[in-house]
Amino acid sequence: MDILTWTYLLVGLSFALYIGIAIWTRAGSTKEFYVAGGGVSPLANGMATAADWMSAASFISMAGLISFAGYDGSVYLMGWTGGYVLLALLLAPYLRKFGKFTVPDFVGDRYYSNKARVVAVICALFISFTYVAGQMRGVGIVFSRYLEVPIEWGVVIGMCIVFFYAVLGGMKGITYTQVAQYCVLIFAYMVPAIFISMQLTGNPVPQLGLGGSLEDGVPLLEKLDGVLADLGFAEYTSGRKGMGDMLMITLALMVGTAGLPHVIVRFFTVPKVKDARLSAGYALVFIAILYTTAPAVAAFGIYNAINSTSEKELAALPAWVETWQKTNLIQIEDKNGDGKVQYLPDPNANELTIDKDIMVLASPEIAELPNWVVGLVAAGAMAAALSTAAGLLLVISTSVSRDLFKTFKPDISEKKELRIARFSAAGAMILAGYFGVNPPGFVAEVVAFAFGLAAASFFPVIILGIFSTRINKEGAITGMVVGLVFTIAYISYFKFIAPDLNNASHWWFGISPEGIGSVGMLLNFATCYFVSKITPQPPAHVQDLIQEIRIPRGAGAAQDH
Repeated sequence: MDILTWTYLLVGLSFALYIGIAIWTRAGSTKEFYVAGGGVSPLANGMATAADWMSAASFISMAGLISFAGYDGSVYLMGWTGGYVLLALLLAPYLRKFGKFTVPDFVGDRYYSNKARVVAVICALFISFTYVAGQMRGVGIVFSRYLEVPIEWGVVIGMCIVFFYAVLGGMKGITYTQVAQYCVLIFAYMVPAIFISMQLTGNPVPQLGLGGSLEDGVPLLEKLDGVLADLGFAEYTSGRKGMGDMLMITLALMVGTAGLPHVIVRFFTVPKVKDARLSAGYALVFIAILYTTAPAVAAFGIYNAINSTSEKELAALPAWVETWQKTNLIQIEDKNGDGKVQYLPDPNANELTIDKDIMVLASPEIAELPNWVVGLVAAGAMAAALSTAAGLLLVISTSVSRDLFKTFKPDISEKKELRIARFSAAGAMILAGYFGVNPPGFVAEVVAFAFGLAAASFFPVIILGIFSTRINKEGAITGMVVGLVFTIAYISYFKFIAPDLNNASHWWFGISPEGIGSVGMLLNFATCYFVSKITPQPPAHVQDLIQEIRIPRGAGAAQDH
């Protein structure tokens, strides 16, 4: 069968599975819609969390970004993985013990203020819409290539699928759908990685293949360094970013991970606090399978892509180039008229432009793997993008229905609240589709901005809310506003207002827009602390509540013997 037939078959079967699970697990109450009834097992929640976490940015874009950035791309591996450890140790158990449905729920009750809750809702909406734009962009890219439809139509098709199982099943439907999506995406990621590792290095383990040697006995990374140096690029294993910016981006990604509302809400779905810790451990194992493979996929991809295109006659270019040119994600322009393709660091002389988001999707075709592997990768990419998009939609819908409507209309019936949640998800899906068609950058870049916003807004107030009895509502509200506004303003200036100035010589202290969330976070911490110092302490019952959250279950007062 050809690639298109395999793609229709595998994507169609996986979609049928997701929709079937959504119908089987449809939510019948607000608790099932928001937190899957609170009865998900740690293993299932670990798989669902991994799927929720491994979005289009992880599956499609991360390896592509590392392919072109080399050593500098390691910030995404370090930041996203380290952030999950931070979340598992510092936040998940305490938030689960607090027992609320959402992050704004926690903020509103911990800071005894509906104003704080509303500010938290606004932060959650900014973060979620920024993040979901990257997911819908990924959906559009996959459909555009494999189903041979325009990216805009690809986004619309993805919207309809996510809308169905997110609106029908809520968190209950999403959870069990994400378990299936994890199985699909990890299989789809590992199979081509194993094939290509065997093909290049003779080692079936991609992580070992990355450090292995090619047929001529030269280590892969050494050969890749040489190939790029010959073309005029920096060596693959050398860094180009400043150390300070690397640190700030890594920190923003780490603390942003720990502040992402759609990841945090997963820990409200398990029965006990112990289960929250256990499911975080499972999730780390499941995530590590993909994250330790990504550097190998990146190196294999860029090596094969350069070898198959650079200095080749236009008429002798491989079939995959022509296929991807149809999507406008690869562009070739013979600028010097010599009939060959030159891949060069000078944008005025470079004749080959490859979109970073296609490296993982195109790798099986570049390596000339069987057609069924290409179709499998398409199904996996769809699973990755849709799983995270569904989680984000739920955050948006619960933020509107529970944290806004119920705040101002506390007597609203459960049936009406559930209806509002579903309508909110529908509206959010339409807006997310617009951002998918008109994204502010490539997938991983858009997602990095979402992490920066989460770092600057949520992380400080959650950490201080758990570990400090002195931080009050005035400090939390002011801190969230200062952190969010500063970060949005910085990113907007360099990305939209003055993109020509978006370089290290114009950045504030050399910090890129991807790393500015770290500064926003520090401003948030400082603002929370100083405003709380000059305003009244939280009420006694709130301070007692904070102490109770941190005490392990069954622990009593210390005894003097």
